[in-house]
Amino acid sequence: MKLKTALGLATGLVAALSTTTLSAQTVEEIATAAKAEGMLTTVALPHDWCGYGAVIDGFKAKYPEIKINELNPDAGSADEIEAIKANKDNKGPQAPDVIDVGLAFGPQAKADGLTQAHKVATWDEIPEGIKDADGHWYGDYYGVMSFLVNKDLVANVPQDWADLLKPEYAGQVSLAGDPRASNQAILAVLAAGMSTGAAPGEAAGKAGLDFFKQLNDAGNFVPVIGKAGTLAQGTTPIVIMWDYNALAARDTLAGNPPVEVVVPKSGVLAGVYVQAISAFAPQPNAAKLWMEYLYSDEGQLAWLKGYCHPVRFNAMAAAGKIPQELLDALPPAAAYEAAYFPTLDEVDANKAAVTGGWDSVVGANVQ
Repeated sequence: MKLKTALGLATGLVAALSTTTLSAQTVEEIATAAKAEGMLTTVALPHDWCGYGAVIDGFKAKYPEIKINELNPDAGSADEIEAIKANKDNKGPQAPDVIDVGLAFGPQAKADGLTQAHKVATWDEIPEGIKDADGHWYGDYYGVMSFLVNKDLVANVPQDWADLLKPEYAGQVSLAGDPRASNQAILAVLAAGMSTGAAPGEAAGKAGLDFFKQLNDAGNFVPVIGKAGTLAQGTTPIVIMWDYNALAARDTLAGNPPVEVVVPKSGVLAGVYVQAISAFAPQPNAAKLWMEYLYSDEGQLAWLKGYCHPVRFNAMAAAGKIPQELLDALPPAAAYEAAYFPTLDEVDANKAAVTGGWDSVVGANVQ
């Protein structure tokens, strides 16, 4: 799929190739150029998200010549876009080379001229519906929205969205991000809206805002960004988050406190995240090498170990590349049977409704 070029490429030609749609470099040549750059700057990659700690360690082990400079691990998708914009003319360590953002943010970044194209060696195994035809962004993994519940503090574990409105959950329910900027939180609002019967998109986004207004008015909503630590401390006993984050938190807490991960009965929403390379990446070859690693068998299996469904899951399963113990570690398949994958238009419409209406409808300053 990739055309071979001579190893002795001039520096200027290597730089030019970094912005082409179809890379004319082999992975080996990309690695050589990346090692010369010596660094990769990432942003918003918490180590407990989708197994990213192991992913980063795996890349470091394979390419020890490349230092990974990690910026703001707890940032949201909108923050990543802003980091590119703020550092357009900055080739220093504050300029991200790569981003990992929610599906709606990929086309937005391309339209704003913030990304550059690169098609990885395994491009053909990425489903058509979740990748840019020119290679500016591409799906990497997905999960479903779930509830992470502290069983020491929550006597009756909620099984569906409507349960969260019950008086017994006063001061207990939180989101795992700011719904004005975090893709995870924005899509949690969509899922809540879908659980009421609203159609995915703008309608469910508005219904979701109404749901969180009810939750907030009832005193059940906690305007704190929930995570394993706040759950364990009792600040946010119920956190709405992606299943892979919830399952990783369960492992991290190791029974202290005991937790339960619930995939709700209705409004079962699947969310895809995408990768992209900054158009202004100070280390464009390191960025491309990072992408090649993420979409290799090794990178994809590392995400699966972190409870994420990697984008090449079906192709790898058909080829017998997924160890049975990894499949056995996932929640029962039945919990995912009702999962709905929203279209890009539905994701965009929901995002506009939620980010534009949260302050006026819900009025809770999540931070």
